Amino acid sequence: MRGFPERIQVKTPEQIQTMRAAGLVVAQALTAMRDAVAPGVTTADLDGIARGVLRDAGASSSFLHYDIGYGPYPAVICASVNDRVVHGIPSPSEKLAEGDLISIDFGAIVDGWHGDAAITVPVGAVSPEVAALSQACEDSLWAGLAAARAEARLTDISHAVETAIRTAGPYGIVDGYGGHGIGSAMHMPPHILNYGRPGRGPRLVPGMALAIEPMVTLGSRSTQQLADGWTVATVDGSWAAHWEHTVAILDDGPWVLTAEDGGRAELAKRGVQVSARAA
Repeated sequence: MRGFPERIQVKTPEQIQTMRAAGLVVAQALTAMRDAVAPGVTTADLDGIARGVLRDAGASSSFLHYDIGYGPYPAVICASVNDRVVHGIPSPSEKLAEGDLISIDFGAIVDGWHGDAAITVPVGAVSPEVAALSQACEDSLWAGLAAARAEARLTDISHAVETAIRTAGPYGIVDGYGGHGIGSAMHMPPHILNYGRPGRGPRLVPGMALAIEPMVTLGSRSTQQLADGWTVATVDGSWAAHWEHTVAILDDGPWVLTAEDGGRAELAKRGVQVSARAA
């Protein structure tokens, strides 16, 4: 997401609280879709589940009609299967099959404030190689979230993500794509690469909110945009995983706004205590 202005939005405690409400809608929808993933389910079926959660919560979609130059996005989720990395458009003709791997990306708006997260889900039984890919990607997400603390530098997050992936195995870290600031818009400064040296970029301060989202492949880091103008796939056909959470930077620790427990359990494994405001 290049070309953004450099100013990073700092939120009030009340605005962070509203983002938490949006984050919980995201968490609820992703849980419902994860539980529905099975052979024979279509990606449009999953989109319908997410629309139902939005309707019941009185929230709106971050994704529907979003336009960054490719035409308005037609769905409320991105559903990217196997070699598709991100931005896959759900379809009633796309049925999941045993052994597939699907990443589901979803965003919600509550009172003008956004939450954004993604999960990668196996369809039935997947190969050990594919399961390990998804686990490595998820672990790198939590490494990045653990680094998202006041007084750190932006690239400390990038470096933590990259280090976790490099430690896990010889995976491809998707080139160019990454996380972003989030708040009163879904995509805001700064752009957060999933690789890089630590100690660079702006200092993180309380009130910032970031969407951290590693994208990892079994092969090449290079991607291509498909003919629909949205879907991004690996150039070599290797399978990909994508995990994401929205995190708020607070003075006493991070708060993972799109995790039901605020990130408490996973961050504790990494020696990080979530903010006392996390609920």
